[in-house]
Amino acid sequence: MTELVQQRIPQTGSGVVLDLIRSGAATTRSGLIEHLGWSRVTLAKRLDELLEAGLILRAGQVDSSGGRPASSFALAKDAGLLLAMDIGSSHTRVGVTDLISTVLCEDEADIGLFDGPDDIFSWAMQVFEHLLRSVDRSFEDVRGIGIGVPGPVDASSGTLGSPQLDPRWDDVRVRDHLGVLPADIVVSVDRDANILAIGESRLAWPEHRDLVVVKAGIGVGCALVLDGRVYRGGRGGAGQLSAPLRTGLSEPLRRLETVASGGTVRESLARDGQDRDGVRVRTSADIVRLVERGDAEAIAAVEAVGEVIGFAIADVVGLINPTAVVVGGNLAEAGDRFIAAIRQAVFRASHAFARQGLVVERARLGMRAGVRGASLLVQDALFDPERISALTRTPIGRS
Repeated sequence: MTELVQQRIPQTGSGVVLDLIRSGAATTRSGLIEHLGWSRVTLAKRLDELLEAGLILRAGQVDSSGGRPASSFALAKDAGLLLAMDIGSSHTRVGVTDLISTVLCEDEADIGLFDGPDDIFSWAMQVFEHLLRSVDRSFEDVRGIGIGVPGPVDASSGTLGSPQLDPRWDDVRVRDHLGVLPADIVVSVDRDANILAIGESRLAWPEHRDLVVVKAGIGVGCALVLDGRVYRGGRGGAGQLSAPLRTGLSEPLRRLETVASGGTVRESLARDGQDRDGVRVRTSADIVRLVERGDAEAIAAVEAVGEVIGFAIADVVGLINPTAVVVGGNLAEAGDRFIAAIRQAVFRASHAFARQGLVVERARLGMRAGVRGASLLVQDALFDPERISALTRTPIGRS
């Protein structure tokens, strides 16, 4: 038996109780007993552990079927803060949330993957410090940091895979770029498309258990939600889309973003580095501004890219048979023309059975989806049942 297995806490710990309360599956003593099958004495001990640790609070009373109203419990959402970061190819958004991932404040900038990890994380930590001051809090209140990056990630270690689009990110351990952090701050890292999928699937599409989620910006990423959970694959690289084959079957697969993305739109609109109607085309947000102004060339380029993305997704639709395709990212802000181009291509190219009842729509959380998803990612790690069970069984002040 390995040391890891020996240290594992049985699933009768307080973390299991917290998990049910946090999800809303059971928030009263009677509801928890019904779910867990425990005795009242065991449950009372676990609730006392969580209350003493400041992880839950009594949230009042709920209607009962008779007799005295039942007390309910809730996560102590104000007992700390989470920092969330959604890094894109050319644009990054950061935010501060409470422990249930409600966004308290946020900021953004046109800085991204190709600025390199040193510059991005240096900027982010400065902005986080400013945002924390704006809500009268400090890094001492931070319990976890969730980060999305545009490339494959080993989620268990927080280390990026190789190769990345920019070699400076190859094998980067993200925590090493965040400065000196207290040992008890949890850091969770995942692909940016995955954190978009986490936010959208849990908060905006709860009625759908199987989704394809696309993040379209200067790059293009894809995430798969299967039976309500993000599927990451064997090494964290699931969801990479390839360009549709146009000629011989012997061609090696190319990344979709090399032929259809905000980056290819930018290249097609470039005119010797000059501005277009006062807009310097550098980021996906710049492309959206041109579309909103009615620039015919920009609109045509965005529609053409949407069509190719739709053809690439059609094969995924046939493989996993989702109930919805959700399109987010900056380029999705170009509106109906872009989404319609994707939808038409998906329905034209996918198998008849796979497209029955299929929904292809824009992401419902808008530009906050990544920050919300990154916060949910680290929230899950912070409140992992085994972690909480171990923490609450160790008296404060003892090693």
